[in-house]
Amino acid sequence: MNAQLKIKADDLQPVLSPAEEALLSKLIAEIATDDTLPEPDPESIFVGDGDYRAIGLEYLGHFVRIGGLKPHHRVLDIGCGIGRMAVPLTQYLDATASYEGIDPVNEGIQWCVRNISSVYPNFRFCHLDVAHELYNPQGTMAGNEIALPFAGNSFDFAFMTSVATHLPVNEIVSYAREIMRLLAPGGRLFLTAFIVVACDPERANARPQFLRGERSGTWIADPAAPLGAIGFDDGILQDILVSAGLKLERVSFGHWRGIESTHYQDVIIAVKPE
Repeated sequence: MNAQLKIKADDLQPVLSPAEEALLSKLIAEIATDDTLPEPDPESIFVGDGDYRAIGLEYLGHFVRIGGLKPHHRVLDIGCGIGRMAVPLTQYLDATASYEGIDPVNEGIQWCVRNISSVYPNFRFCHLDVAHELYNPQGTMAGNEIALPFAGNSFDFAFMTSVATHLPVNEIVSYAREIMRLLAPGGRLFLTAFIVVACDPERANARPQFLRGERSGTWIADPAAPLGAIGFDDGILQDILVSAGLKLERVSFGHWRGIESTHYQDVIIAVKPE
């Protein structure tokens, strides 16, 4: 992958048929107004700004429309936070599906166990005590030595939403290796990131505004908190996934850089070969 990629979003054919799109849109509208679904106190949400329910629903749409998520899939949510993606998925995944969420913030995991697993037993959550200077500074596991507590070939769909945006390269390499191990043949990875191409740093309407990081190929939004938002030169993340054994299927650019797009961060779809 190189910096000459055209800067636009979703230039491939849609994943869904018109009938499937109509059903998904109807489901999203129903979830948006369902007051019976769990939602944490706003003061306990640590997974970023924005409306908890609306962002979860937005990503449900992206998982299905861009990533090819199916109702029967076995799902792995790396960086599940306080269940923002999990809550809408409880209404999309069917009874044959399963969901495993992992996160370094134990308070979020405990909330999910109490409020989601108690109602949806095929949704399980696990505290991953990995060290992170912002989210889990006292963690006992090094980020570049990740070993996820699942058997190989256990998942059909894995996603990392706004996780690579807070990790150094060596830790992303570790996660990519584990994802390759955990996905079943044909399984899919949905990863969001900031992929910085040559023209992006000069875009006055880009949010965030990136500065060159100390490490080669990296960009940071805030020198005082480098892990708050990290970008990578185009090709770095793609090469990591390919080196792990995954096959790139799609790269879709986001509107953080000031272009039209259906999503904020950039999206990479990669597949474990059959």
